[in-house]
Amino acid sequence: MRSSLDGRRLGRIAVVLALPIALSFSSFPVLAEPSPPASEVAPDHQSSTEQNGVALLRVIVPDEAGIDRLNSMGVDLAEYKKPVDGGFEMHAVLSPEEAQNLRDLGFNIVGKISDQTEVADNSIQRRSAVAAEAQAAAEVDTLTPLRAEWFTSLDNQNFLSVEVKSSAIDAATVLTVAWDSGKDTAPDSGGTATMSRFTDAGQYMYHRFSSPLALTAIPTQVTITSNRGGSATVPVTKWLGEKRKAPKKHYVADFVDRYMDPTEVTNRISGLAREFPKISQIIDLPHKTNGYRRAAQAQFGTVAASTFYVTSKAYGHEGGNDISVALVKPDTASAALSVSVSGKDVVVNLGTDASSAISSTAKAVVDALNGNAAASALLTAATYRGNAGAGLVAAAAATKLTDNLKAPATISRDPFQMKALRIGKQRDGSKVGVFLYCQEHAREWVTPLTCVETAERLLRNYARDGETKKLVDNLDIFIMPTSNPDGGHYSVYDYNMQRKTMTNHCPVNAADPANRNAWGVDLNRNFSVGSVFDGYSGASTTCTSGTYAGPAELSEPEARNEVWLTTQYPNIKFAMNTHSYGGYFMWAPGAYKSAGRETLPRPDFGTENFFWSASNHILSSVQSWRGNGIWPGRTGPIPDVLYSAAGNSADEHWYNRGIIGWSFEVGADVYNPQTKRFEAVGFQPPFAEGHEEAMEFSSGQIGILEVAREYADDRKRPDSKVKVTDRTETSTTFTFEVDGPANVYYTLDGSRPTLNSTKLLAAGMREGSQQITLDKTSDVHWFAVDIAGNVEGNYKPDGNGNNYRKEKVEVRKLG
Repeated sequence: MRSSLDGRRLGRIAVVLALPIALSFSSFPVLAEPSPPASEVAPDHQSSTEQNGVALLRVIVPDEAGIDRLNSMGVDLAEYKKPVDGGFEMHAVLSPEEAQNLRDLGFNIVGKISDQTEVADNSIQRRSAVAAEAQAAAEVDTLTPLRAEWFTSLDNQNFLSVEVKSSAIDAATVLTVAWDSGKDTAPDSGGTATMSRFTDAGQYMYHRFSSPLALTAIPTQVTITSNRGGSATVPVTKWLGEKRKAPKKHYVADFVDRYMDPTEVTNRISGLAREFPKISQIIDLPHKTNGYRRAAQAQFGTVAASTFYVTSKAYGHEGGNDISVALVKPDTASAALSVSVSGKDVVVNLGTDASSAISSTAKAVVDALNGNAAASALLTAATYRGNAGAGLVAAAAATKLTDNLKAPATISRDPFQMKALRIGKQRDGSKVGVFLYCQEHAREWVTPLTCVETAERLLRNYARDGETKKLVDNLDIFIMPTSNPDGGHYSVYDYNMQRKTMTNHCPVNAADPANRNAWGVDLNRNFSVGSVFDGYSGASTTCTSGTYAGPAELSEPEARNEVWLTTQYPNIKFAMNTHSYGGYFMWAPGAYKSAGRETLPRPDFGTENFFWSASNHILSSVQSWRGNGIWPGRTGPIPDVLYSAAGNSADEHWYNRGIIGWSFEVGADVYNPQTKRFEAVGFQPPFAEGHEEAMEFSSGQIGILEVAREYADDRKRPDSKVKVTDRTETSTTFTFEVDGPANVYYTLDGSRPTLNSTKLLAAGMREGSQQITLDKTSDVHWFAVDIAGNVEGNYKPDGNGNNYRKEKVEVRKLG
């Protein structure tokens, strides 16, 4: 039962608590977020609830003593403690007034877990779920198998992957899979397993295995049964069944031997352009980055109320690192607070009271520094994270400001000139363009190696390998190995887990040195389609969040460079954004709104089939290097297999410019035959593993180029037919079958079909083509058009011809 924290006890808190906050001049703690404003924990509707805005909040304390102090004050702590950077995360039930009081006393309250509004929402959801479950329990469910495949990964181990959708969507539905051990064996001789229910944004998607199941024999079919009574049996097909030709003996590969920083990567592609000027060139992108640079800072104090920090106006390497600040206690009583400056040495002469004790507060020192013309020309001062700064400061010896950057002098601190390598025999815009780009996220060290390896293979095999020559002669290839050079440098030399850029958009209450590892923008959330500013999920507007989308769409030069390149060269029809890790192959849409899981418009059925068709070739190319297979369950549209990523670049290029864009996540989980478990590899695996990932996904990038070349050369017209799938006494259900990825446009009233006619849709996510039901005999007229624009039968939809496909679909009595 929650104890009452009344006004008397709040008063006692103010007397008892003086919680120190661990601050170090040499190694500041990394804080994920600054303390949120009170409005984040005091809902606007609080007055309408009996609990008056009470919420369950996260509180970060630096040590066990801090926990003891919370307990001693009678704070209503949940039975939860988790070690985090900077101490422990505790959860506490607090009213808005209690939360603010703790903030005023220096506690770091970093966000709400839940409040009273969830009670009503949860009650409504529960009642709805109970009713749905009761209704479903009385009905036999229908099972729709989506995929049933086996594949081979490292060490020739075979695995089974199955996805099934039940019409009973409640959590009480349990699906079990049984599989045989080969032709003419018992249906369950290979084994049985219970499936996991996959939900996203609170919505049921389908059932699957959490990870593929190891097989002892290759099955021919699986039988899925439901505790609701549903059942389905389907054949098992081979995933990544395409046979790859062995590389020719004179084909050379393996051109990377270490992780490289963005300067090395950029120098590498520049050197390639100089070495192969007839088939490549460097493109200088128009928007220079902020650069690997920071203002210099120093922080003074040990508790929030008496802590302040100073920030140089010049970047550290441009003089900010030469500034020093000293806090001096005069030997006289009743001294006035003053500031003096000599060159770049700033001295704060602290005020004293009648007994010669220091009387200057953090706020007073901040005001004195900002109000002194000579000092304010060098630096700005601020209290700690918006604190009132009422605590007294302590004397401190002269402290040099520092930008804390650790890269050697060979890494320029100036704005970075981003470059792309253009490869092609004819670079005049007449060939189909392909854009390969890597390292949008700084900490993903394998990805730039992947792009470099692909560039090396294309250029060094051009004169010796016929297949490579065909790619270079018939495509226009753009390779950007590092999309986030500043963040990449910071990750290599300062903070290996840096995800974002280095640009600091934080306001003063989040710009203290302890937050320096949390500054920057997530480039893959900074684009203009499906962004957080449009209400889509998967990005943040908090400047210290790992998925901070920036102050506005396309605010970052790195993002604008991508848009410029794909706009400047409209012949670009394909793109691949390479990330790590997890072993995914994904495409648009990449974002949805959590309420109702409203995705960006899905590609039409023909385009979706093209994505799936191409995946077999591309992922077989990945697997050809060392046999590591990408799971079927990690292949598909981004929100179907991963999560919503508001404002990502693949959506930007697809929805704004029609560029067919994929996303790789290199670093597939590796199966350990000893533990019989898949093991994650991480962002920066030992280079032996990182090297293999770069090699296999470079092979995948080559596979993408082969898909693009086939698209460029595609002159084959699609062929389609009507397929009746069900008949009753009063209706006929049919769909269209096409011999390759294509869209079908049709009419049911005997009229001439055009591109404005009804387009065949997907039946549902991963469920195949739409089923069309007729209640009377109809003349079906249709034509198919593939992704390359080839029209079935050379029909002209905008002309007057009648060489479209025709069939009378009858509704008749059975028997």
